Amino acid sequence: MQKDALLLGGTGQVGTATARALLADGYAVTIAHRGTRPLPPELAGHVTELSLDRSDQDSLIAAARGRDLVLDCIAFDPADAEPYRALVGDIGSLVMISTASVYLGANGTWMDAATSDDDFPRLAVPVTEQHPIVTAEVEGYSPQKAALERALFTIEGLPVTVLRPGAIHGPGSPALREWYFIKRALDGRRRVPLVDGGTSRFATSATVVIAELVRLAAQHPGARVLNAVDDDAPTVLEIGQAVFDHLGHDATFVAVDRGPESSVGYTPWSVPVPVVLSMQAAIDELGYVPVGTHRSTVGPAIDAMLAAVADRDWREAFPGLTRYGADEWFDYASEDALLDS
Repeated sequence: MQKDALLLGGTGQVGTATARALLADGYAVTIAHRGTRPLPPELAGHVTELSLDRSDQDSLIAAARGRDLVLDCIAFDPADAEPYRALVGDIGSLVMISTASVYLGANGTWMDAATSDDDFPRLAVPVTEQHPIVTAEVEGYSPQKAALERALFTIEGLPVTVLRPGAIHGPGSPALREWYFIKRALDGRRRVPLVDGGTSRFATSATVVIAELVRLAAQHPGARVLNAVDDDAPTVLEIGQAVFDHLGHDATFVAVDRGPESSVGYTPWSVPVPVVLSMQAAIDELGYVPVGTHRSTVGPAIDAMLAAVADRDWREAFPGLTRYGADEWFDYASEDALLDS
């Protein structure tokens, strides 16, 4: 009998990657969304679309009941766990997308609470799933996601796998961090300054990696938390090299000093201490075999972004990047002034 999956928020980068993986595995896939983002053309006709507002708990319960797999990409706070109390025994496996930013630093802070290098969370290397997470009952992305996780695990008998990705990359990304290097290649920049010489490491997560973990969690239902990151935890320098190699662009990377006086050389991954996550639990519990490195998986995301900006300004195509502060990434005048000094 064909297995059946419901993907909530399924038109996003994680949902579409998961749909491809599940279709290849023989699933019937229903993508639930609010209609604000169209399906990729290659999925149209191969999945069922369902118009659904996730805040409508009755509709969510009705749509999820009887499914072999439910993937929830958009749950955010403890209230979003409540519909699943009514679904214990009625779904085969639930997978919830959380975030690596729930991890609490030894210095008592977390990623979106940090205001400078000094109060950035200090984490073990690598971070395992047993590492403490944020407990502060305050607003904010990380505290609310952490509270959501705790709420899910109060539901007795719920077969929920919580996945904690890092810096996500993949086709359909609304804010692909690799744009930092892609645009420099398009602009013909031959010198690229990097703080710390590009040695910073912030775990990356390919959507195909997340999708494979979702597929495996459906095969092995249980109550667990798993990291969901690429196998290699690349340095910033390695990320830049991978992007430029894919684009056939030659550039020299130049080490610059880290400091509060200038933003030159700071990338979206330039954290002051390593953020490296262990994938051993996924290997042990799901039989996960690493899908690939950042270098081997990032190409389709780069190509998709190039296609999206071929006939329009990048700010129009990717407004999420501007909200992420990407306008400040390309101050070439300041870069040249520092490099020429």
